Amino acid sequence: MTREWPVFPLFGKMLCLGAVVLLSACSTNPATGESQFTALMSPAQENQVGAQEHQKVMKTYGVPENSQTLQNYVAQVGQAVSRQTERPDVHYTFTLLDSPMVNAFALPGGYVYVTRGLMALANSEAELAGVMAHEIGHITGRHSAERYSHGVLTSLGAIAISAALDSSAASQALGVGSELYMTSYSRKQESQADDLGIRYLHNAGYDTFAMASFLNALDQESNLSAAEKGQSNSVNYFATHPKTADRVQQALMTAGSYPQNQKLQRRNEYLQLLSGMAYGDSERQGFVRGQTFWHPQMNFTFSVPDGFVISNQPSQVVASSKSTGALIILDAVPNTRNLEALAYIKDWVQDKPAEQMEALEINGKPAATAILPGAVQGQSVTIRLVAVNWAPGKIFRMQIAIPQKAGTSLVDDLKRTTYSLRTMTTEEKQSVRPHRLQIVTAAAGDTVASLAGQMVTDRNREMHFRVLNGLESSAGIVPGQMYKIVTE
Repeated sequence: MTREWPVFPLFGKMLCLGAVVLLSACSTNPATGESQFTALMSPAQENQVGAQEHQKVMKTYGVPENSQTLQNYVAQVGQAVSRQTERPDVHYTFTLLDSPMVNAFALPGGYVYVTRGLMALANSEAELAGVMAHEIGHITGRHSAERYSHGVLTSLGAIAISAALDSSAASQALGVGSELYMTSYSRKQESQADDLGIRYLHNAGYDTFAMASFLNALDQESNLSAAEKGQSNSVNYFATHPKTADRVQQALMTAGSYPQNQKLQRRNEYLQLLSGMAYGDSERQGFVRGQTFWHPQMNFTFSVPDGFVISNQPSQVVASSKSTGALIILDAVPNTRNLEALAYIKDWVQDKPAEQMEALEINGKPAATAILPGAVQGQSVTIRLVAVNWAPGKIFRMQIAIPQKAGTSLVDDLKRTTYSLRTMTTEEKQSVRPHRLQIVTAAAGDTVASLAGQMVTDRNREMHFRVLNGLESSAGIVPGQMYKIVTE
């Protein structure tokens, strides 16, 4: 976790005096009017770092298929907001990423990203503009430069499987490191980004209360996601943008301090653009359907035991069970030396204390397995490694963390998971499709229950409908108004 510099006025002055002698470190930010320590990242370096990291972001996530209209729209809204900033030296780039997560983030040099999942949750152009205005506030506030000067761009502190062999993948398996690019900002930086964002919203003519309304929607979505996964927190936007009641109230107060402007919302226009957009996982990412993961493009499927929650991450699929502490990680890696599965396992294990190393067959494909000791969240586990010769030049790997006190039933379930890995049939490839957003206009007599009943969500349909449409628990349906539903 990145260490934030303490905010002590006298210490800050002394730091700047010393830094002037050493590096001319402090400068006055034109957006905030404050003196900042940003010596280790100049604006030119911000551009360089941002350009480098942008390539990594695009390689990891990519953009949704057939999304040029939405890409242009995101860029148009972002540019309308960014024109209101105090840093004309920044060239902004706005990108819609192909991720179902509700997230937005910014990189140095003016790179701002919003995900498909975030756009699905927003209910107006003003709310989308509010998200981007907040991210732009981090850029104009040079918060990345501040943090980079003290070790920014480090990965998040994800929960690791210690002693697991592929630590680079396993270290992020349960955390948000593979999904979110930046560590959390300090409370002061978040507050500054909110204030600056509301300023930019107002100057662009948008409703200044849109930021607070979207924060509220995010809170509802986070709580619903966490409840369904049996967690106290869910992995989403709030992992890097902590939300508190005080912060929302402050955003409301700040919004109310601005005089009346056009108060643009553009709700209907925004919703119409979302019609047909993939919701949840897309074709290039594969699909989670109940306890089964399907990937038509990569031609594989596997199932996990009841009680496990599947997380589809960019470089791996992770399934975890809170009640048992068991964990499953599946990924695909190049087999550049064309090793047989058993030889790959031996190379993978190297000098680790592995046991029960043997060859086997999984649904007609050569495979191999071994076990070794490890730990998850400080708890001792047995790690079962499985390698499968999936295709020429490609190995599929499973890492299964089995708690020491696991019963026979759990061990058998995990074994069945291993043997469930197989190719998909032609019929399965044709039948498994992404869910999509559909925009419907409420008719007289429609209710939350009737509209939610059209959703393909497995459970909590009414709650999902309310969260998706930003409806409070007591709010009803307004005839003639547009609403989002999720369909096949």
